[in-house]
Amino acid sequence: MYHLMVSNRLRPWTLETPEALQIDCQKVESLTLALLMSPKSKEECETEALKPDAEADPEAKGGEEAGALEAKMSLMNGITVIVGSIIGSGIFVSPTGVLKYTGSVNASLLVWIASGVFSMIGAYCYAELGTMIRLSGADYAYIMETFGPFAAFIRLWIECMIVRPCSQAIVALTFSVYVLKPIFPECDPPEDATRLLAACCILLLTFVNCWSVRAATRVQDWFTYAKLLALFIIIAAGIYQLCRGEVQHFTFEGTTNDVTSIALSFYSGLFAYNGWNYLNFIIEELKDPVRNLPRAIAISCTLVTVVYTFTNVAFYTTLSPTEVLGSAAVAVTFAERLFGWFALSIPLFVAASTFGAVNGVLLTSSRLFYAGAAQGQMPEMLTMVSARATPAAAVLAVALLSLVYLTVSDIYALINYVGFATWLSIGAAVLCLPVLRYTQPNLERPIKVNLFFPVIYIICTILVVAFPAFASPAETGVGCLMILTAVPVYLLLLHPRTRIKWLSSITNFATVLVQKLTLSSRPKMKSQKIVATSPNVSNKILKKKINAEKKVTFQKEVLFKEAVTKGDNTLVKNVTAKKAILKPPKKVESQKDDEVKNAPKPKVKPVEKKKKRQKTQINDTKLMLKLMRGRK
Repeated sequence: MYHLMVSNRLRPWTLETPEALQIDCQKVESLTLALLMSPKSKEECETEALKPDAEADPEAKGGEEAGALEAKMSLMNGITVIVGSIIGSGIFVSPTGVLKYTGSVNASLLVWIASGVFSMIGAYCYAELGTMIRLSGADYAYIMETFGPFAAFIRLWIECMIVRPCSQAIVALTFSVYVLKPIFPECDPPEDATRLLAACCILLLTFVNCWSVRAATRVQDWFTYAKLLALFIIIAAGIYQLCRGEVQHFTFEGTTNDVTSIALSFYSGLFAYNGWNYLNFIIEELKDPVRNLPRAIAISCTLVTVVYTFTNVAFYTTLSPTEVLGSAAVAVTFAERLFGWFALSIPLFVAASTFGAVNGVLLTSSRLFYAGAAQGQMPEMLTMVSARATPAAAVLAVALLSLVYLTVSDIYALINYVGFATWLSIGAAVLCLPVLRYTQPNLERPIKVNLFFPVIYIICTILVVAFPAFASPAETGVGCLMILTAVPVYLLLLHPRTRIKWLSSITNFATVLVQKLTLSSRPKMKSQKIVATSPNVSNKILKKKINAEKKVTFQKEVLFKEAVTKGDNTLVKNVTAKKAILKPPKKVESQKDDEVKNAPKPKVKPVEKKKKRQKTQINDTKLMLKLMRGRK
C-alpha cells in the first residue's frame, strides 16, 4: 500500500521489539539450515522457512490476528453507536438554533428535514468509502489513502487535540449539570461540583472501554434505548396534541429572506446531526462490514431524522416560538405543561442521553487515535492492544486530554473556533470518492454511489462553511491559525528531513512503560493492499497496465489452445499452472538435435561438485541475510 509505505518511512516512533528481532533471526536460521541440509530447491526452502506455524498463526485456525482488534459488534450495536452519538442533550435542551435563524416554525421544520436528508447523502457516500477502505479512522483513513500523509495529519491533529476531547468534556459537563439539577432546584449547581462529577463520568466510562468492547457496546445500547424512550414519550404527547387540533403555531409567518441566516440555520441543523459517520471510525470491529455498515448508516440516519422532526413538531403543539426561544430547557417546559410531576424525570433522561453520548465519543475517538498511531503519525504506544482486545492506551489518551480540557474556563469558545474544520474534513473525505474513482478505477467497490450525490454534498458543504465564515471572520481566523499549528508539528516530528531524531528514545521508553502498565502488546499490523497504485498515478498509466495484463492473458489462452490441439501435455500443464513461456516452443528439425539434446552430460568430479554446491549455498545465505537487514 503506497501511503502505508510512505507513512512507515516517516514513522519516528517505531520501536523494534526484541521479540520481533528474535522472530526475524529465527527465520534466517531456519532458512540457512534448510539451504544447507535439504535437497529441495531454494524457492521451496524459502516458502517453508518463512511460513508461520499453524499454532502460532491465528489466521491458520481462522481466528483473529494476535493482539489485534476483534470484530465483535453486530448490526444492532452499530445502530446504537450512531444513534447514541448523534442524539445528545441538544434536542432536549435547546433545539432553538434553527428556529432563531429561520424565523418561523414551518421553515425550521423544513430545515430539520433537509439537514437529515443532507446527512443521509453524506452517509451514503461514506458507505462506499467504508466498504472500499475497511480501516479504522473514517475520514482520516480516506484522506490518507487519497491525498497523502500531510493532509491526513492536519485532520488528525485538529480532531484528536481539540475537537474530540473538547466535545467529550462539554457533553460530560452537561451530564453533570442535569444530574445535579434535582439537588439544586432553585439555583445553578456549583462549578467545582459540576466539573468533579464530569471527571468521574469520564473515568468510569474509560474503565468500561478499557475492560471490553462488549461492555462498552452494552452501555451504548441501554442508554440509547433510554433516550429514545424519552423522545417517544414526547412524540406521543405531541401526537395527542395534534389530534386535539393544536396546530396554531405551524405557520410560515416571520420567515427570513437573508441568505446568511438561512445558511446559519442549516449549520445549526447539521451540527445536531453530527455523529452519523462515527461507525466508520470503528469499522475494523464491526462484523461483516460490507453488509452491516450500509444498513446501520441507513437505519440510524432515517430514525434520527424522523425522531428529530416529530420531537420539534411535538414541542410546537404546546409551546409558542417565543416560549421555545426563551426556555432554558425546552423539554422540561414542555413536560411541565402536559405531565405535571413527570417533568421531574426529564433531567434524568437528559443525563442518560448525555452519558451515552460521552461513551460513544470515547469509543470512536480512541479508534481515531489508534488509526493515527498505526499509520505512524502518533506515538506507537497508542497502538497497544490489551489482552481483552481493547486499545487501552488510546482510550486512556482520550480520557486524559478530556480531563485537561475540563480545567479550561471557556471550553465552548475552543469548539466554536474549529467547528468549521469538522465540516471541511468531512467534505474532503467525500471528495475522496470521485478522486478514487478516477485514480483507482480497479478497486473493489461493494457499493457504488452515483457521482451526483458526492458532487452535491461537496458544493453544499462549501456553502455551509463559507457563509458562517463571512458572518464571523474573527472566529474563523482564529480557527485557521489553530489548524495551521499542525504544520510545525508535522515538520518537527514526522518529516524525515526535519524531524527531531532524539525524541525516538523518549517515545520508545514511554511505549515500553505504557505496555507494562496496561498489560498490552503491539498488534500485528494489517498490510492488505487497499490502494493498488500511488495517488499521483494518472489514469493513462492504469489503462496501459490493464491492457498489458489483458494482452498477456490473451497470449496464454492462445498458447493453451495450440497445446491442446497438438496434444502437448507438458505445455498444457505449464499454461494451466501459469508458468508457460509466452514464446512458442522450438520445433525439433532432425533426429540429430534429439540425440544432442538427450546426450549424457559430462560427469563432474565429486570435489568440484561439492565446492560448487557450497559456493551456491553461501551466496544464497548472504542474499537472505541482506534481505532481512533491508526489512529492518
